[in-house]
Amino acid sequence: MTATTTPPSGNGNGSRPGGRSAKVRAAVHRAVQEVVAEGSPDVLTIPVVAARAGVHATTVYRRWRSVGELLADVATSRFTGDIVVPDTGSLRGDLERYAFDLAKDLGDPDTLALVRATIGTGGEQGAAACRGEREQGLEAILGRERARGEQPPTLEHTADAVLAPLYYRAVFTDLPLTAEWTRTLVSRLLSPGPVQQQAS
Repeated sequence: MTATTTPPSGNGNGSRPGGRSAKVRAAVHRAVQEVVAEGSPDVLTIPVVAARAGVHATTVYRRWRSVGELLADVATSRFTGDIVVPDTGSLRGDLERYAFDLAKDLGDPDTLALVRATIGTGGEQGAAACRGEREQGLEAILGRERARGEQPPTLEHTADAVLAPLYYRAVFTDLPLTAEWTRTLVSRLLSPGPVQQQAS
């Protein structure tokens, strides 16, 4: 009889999709979001999260080696698939809708608190968790435009023109993320001129 091997638990990437492992992850994620939503990111520690989740701190440490790594995992899970990539039939319409939906999401106090905590504590790993799904959505929009035979801006230029201002205004200021303002971001991106960067 051939022996079977059990996949390593790792930091969550190799864990079984169900069972106790999934329940622990869900409980820990809820605990993190609760503590962050309470406006107490300074008291966000592994022992605090473990106590809130009802698990041992060693269980959390085995899966996430630091608060930054834990926050990045929570952010990645929270933002995956939360915004549907629009298909309005035009690049401008898609980008305007996507920017509006992202602004609405960032306008939610709990979402904003998680973004601020993740970026503030998670460093580059946290920043990547916050922008990864967003950039994938933009790339899907730009790829669809290329499939139409057009030459849209590059992903880098689009992220600089749309994502960066949205995150800056949400995270670092108290200025509103209005629908009119998000439309101006797209208008500036798509306005013809020497600064326009086309995809090769």
